[in-house]
Amino acid sequence: MASVVIIKTGDAFSDVVEQHGDFETLFEQQLSDTLPEHLTLRVWDARKKTAPLPLNALAGILITGSHSMVSHQEPWSERLKPWLQEALQADIPMLGVCYGHQLMAAAFGGVSNFHPKGRELGTHSVTLTDAGLQDPLFSQLPAHFVAHLTHAQSVLGLPSKAQVLACNSHDAHQALRYGPRQWSVQFHPEFTVPVMRAYIAHQREVLLEQQQDAEAIAAQVVETQEATSLLKRFITLL
Repeated sequence: MASVVIIKTGDAFSDVVEQHGDFETLFEQQLSDTLPEHLTLRVWDARKKTAPLPLNALAGILITGSHSMVSHQEPWSERLKPWLQEALQADIPMLGVCYGHQLMAAAFGGVSNFHPKGRELGTHSVTLTDAGLQDPLFSQLPAHFVAHLTHAQSVLGLPSKAQVLACNSHDAHQALRYGPRQWSVQFHPEFTVPVMRAYIAHQREVLLEQQQDAEAIAAQVVETQEATSLLKRFITLL
């Protein structure tokens, strides 16, 4: 039976894990009622020194977020890059989220690093580009939707063949497409409202340094069903 692999690239805060589940669990919860019978979900912790999964056994790849930074080029992260390049060449469907977004862009020839405006945190508006409005994964979404975000790094330089599918006032590269079935998003479609608020609580000092009001940002957190629907839509396209 073919598998959709969730590539685990980090752990959420311990209280988030205890109350809501770790990054991979958040994906599993969102996909529990969507996965067709002929597919299974499996988790691969890329930080462990295990052999890369054989691509011919995979129906799709999901890459989680992380508290690590792509620009730090940790050995486990660098080992993923050639594997992702092979997956792109083999046209394996992929969806990278946050760290996964930045890692895919870096693996395919782009640049990911700290955003000059600092951290983007909370529930924010995202706008589809013309390419996004015509994209098979994103065209189901309205031209403007809200999404949960928490990131200090961004994709600052695009891979040569990447298409920009979504943007906002903070980040010009909120969603990218690299091939026929390879996408990545800066926002977190797997996050729920409680998880987003927990992340805001953990980042109060950072927000204070950026002269932002954590309580006001937390009060603006809302459900993001449209962004979350990307995960379910991705599975239906496999």
